Amino acid sequence: MSKANIDVEKVLSGKYPAKAHAKRVVDYIRSKIPDATGVLYLEGRADKLLEDSDEPVPFRQRRAFMYLTGVDAPDCFFIYDIATAHSTLFIPPIDADSVIWSGLPLSPEEALAKYDVDAVLPSTELNPTLARLGGSTPKSTVFAVANRVSDAVTFLEFTNKDFTVLGEAVDECRVIKDEYEIALIKKANEISGVAHKAVLEKVKKARNEYELEGIFVGTSISQGAKKQAYPSIVASGRAAATLHYVHNNKDLPGKDLLLLDAGAEWDCYAADITRTFPISGKFTEESRAIYEIVLQMQNDCIAMLKEGVEWDQVHLLAHKIAIDGLLSLGVLKGDRKEILEARTSAAFLPHGLGHYLGMDTHDTGGHPNYSDPDPIFRYLRVRMKLPAGSVITVEPGIYFCEFIIKPYLKNPKHSKFIDEKVLDKYWDVGGVRIEDNLLITKDGSINLTDAIKDPDELEKIISAS
Repeated sequence: MSKANIDVEKVLSGKYPAKAHAKRVVDYIRSKIPDATGVLYLEGRADKLLEDSDEPVPFRQRRAFMYLTGVDAPDCFFIYDIATAHSTLFIPPIDADSVIWSGLPLSPEEALAKYDVDAVLPSTELNPTLARLGGSTPKSTVFAVANRVSDAVTFLEFTNKDFTVLGEAVDECRVIKDEYEIALIKKANEISGVAHKAVLEKVKKARNEYELEGIFVGTSISQGAKKQAYPSIVASGRAAATLHYVHNNKDLPGKDLLLLDAGAEWDCYAADITRTFPISGKFTEESRAIYEIVLQMQNDCIAMLKEGVEWDQVHLLAHKIAIDGLLSLGVLKGDRKEILEARTSAAFLPHGLGHYLGMDTHDTGGHPNYSDPDPIFRYLRVRMKLPAGSVITVEPGIYFCEFIIKPYLKNPKHSKFIDEKVLDKYWDVGGVRIEDNLLITKDGSINLTDAIKDPDELEKIISAS
C-alpha cells in the first residue's frame, strides 16, 4: 500500500469526463449487442416539492445521469447519438417567475463551457430532437432506463426500445474510476479527514453524540462540502455495536469508546471513513486490546490488495485474524480452524469487509449474494476479483452486540467456542470499526484516507484537548 500522491486541485480544474464515460458505456452495450445503434437517453431528477409544503425535496441527482453528463442540476435531459458520438444536454428554458426567487440559471453558452458535452439546447427541443434522430436511422434503438422516462417524452420514431442494458452498462462501468473520479473521492476524503480530527479535538468535553455530529457536518460545510455522503453514525458505548446506528442523541459521560462513521460528499462522490476512539482520551485495557486486533485485521487485509485479488479471500482473512485475536484474549476457545468452519466468528463480525465506493457510498457493480447460506459471506457487498481502478472500503470490525451474540451462546454448535465469563468483560466496549478507502492498482493499493487511526496518536490528540 502507498499513500495517495494525487494533485487533486489540478485534476479537478478540468471538466468531468462525461464523453469518455459515454464511450465506455457504449462499448459495454456493444459487448452485449454488437450492432447496437441509436441513442442513449437519460433524464436527470426533476425538482419537486415536499408533500403539503412549498419547500423543495432535497435534490439528489440520478447517478446514471451524473455519470454521463457531470451535471448536478435538476430538470435536465441527455441524448447521446451512438453513430456520431455526439452528446446533447437539454436544460430548462428561463422561467421568469422562477428567476424572481432563484436568480438566473446557467445559459446554454455557460453550460456548454462548463460541461463535457457537444451541444446544449433548451428542453423544449427534446421531443423534436428525439423525433429527428429516431426517424433518420432505420432500425435504430433508444436505450433508456426503465421507469425513468417522463410521460411527455415520446420514442415513437424509434424502431426498438431497450429499457434494460443502459442501466446495467452504467452500473458496471462505474466500478473502474478514471483520474477525475479518483480526485473527487480523494477530495471528499481530505475534507472528511479534517472533520474527523475536529471531532477528536472536541470529544473529551462533549456531552452528547449530537454535538459531535454537528462538529463533523459543520467542519465539512466550512470546507465547501455541503452534503454528506450518508447519514453520520455517531455511536457511543454499547451503541457502537449497532452497525448503522443513526440516533446520535445519547449522552457521552460514562461511556468508553465513540465510533464515528462519517464521510462528506464532493460533487456527488463519497468518502466513507470510520474511526473508533476513547472519549476520555485513554483506552481501557479491553478496548485497546480489541482496537489493536481490528487494526491488524485492516492492515493485513490492505496488504493483500492488488488487481485480481478475490475479495472473498480478503474478507476470509479478516475473520481468521479476528479469531486469532479473540482466542488470545480468551473470548474464544478451542481450535481456530473449527471455529472458522462453525462460522462462530460471524457473531463478532457480522458484516462484510467492505464495498465499492464512488457516487454511492455502497457503489454499484459488486454483485452481492444476500441469499448466500454461508453467514460469513451473506452480507459481503463485493463478490468478485478486484480490478485495477476500483475503489473499495476496508472496514473490519469486532462488535459485542447482545442481540446477535446471545443466540450463539444458546447454540451448542457455537457456545462451546465462547467463554462467557471472559466475554462479560467486553460488553461495554460496544464495537470497534476502522475504515479506509483504497484505490486498487496493478501491484497493490493506494490509501485515499488520511484520517488518524494510530491508537497512541488518537489518545494524544484527545488528551491534549
